[in-house]
Amino acid sequence: MKFKMAENSLFAILLRSRWWISFAVGAVWALLAAALVPQPYKIVAILGSLPFWALGFIAFVRQYDQPTPLQQQAILKDAASKNWGEFAQHLERAWVVEGYEVERSKDAAADFVLRRNGKTTLVAAKRWKAGTHGIEPLRALHQAMQTAQADECAYVCIAPLQDTAQRFADAQHIAVLSELTLATLLQKSLMPQPE
Repeated sequence: MKFKMAENSLFAILLRSRWWISFAVGAVWALLAAALVPQPYKIVAILGSLPFWALGFIAFVRQYDQPTPLQQQAILKDAASKNWGEFAQHLERAWVVEGYEVERSKDAAADFVLRRNGKTTLVAAKRWKAGTHGIEPLRALHQAMQTAQADECAYVCIAPLQDTAQRFADAQHIAVLSELTLATLLQKSLMPQPE
């Protein structure tokens, strides 16, 4: 059985926030407990801050290779200023750093074919800077994935998908690389490529 945390609980919000916020909450809790709680209960009250320290550590591990919000904004702004050739090269370099074999797709619905560990992923990325993303490109990508008998497919976009398109992507298990996910991927294109 998988445990699911309420989306707007304090712990869920802290997990989505920057890691240092949980550490700050834990430190404030511990300091207040040390200052305000009577001596026999002081240690127990201080130990009550441990979940916040644990959340901070988990958030730190998750966010270790992610760009900060300001870096994310700068990376996505830079991506929006590029032409298709430049953007495609950045994506290719990032996927090579992640260990994929990358080739350009011959199918009009997909732009890249990624291979790693025996799995094939089709990626549509040419509409990355469109202001709105409807369901049709996703439907075409999903159809291309089925035709090519690929294992997975992914859609790259700077702006988030419209609600209907997001629901379709979720229902068809199409990975959507946008916002933080896309910025994290593009940040890897700046790393040295493996030999």
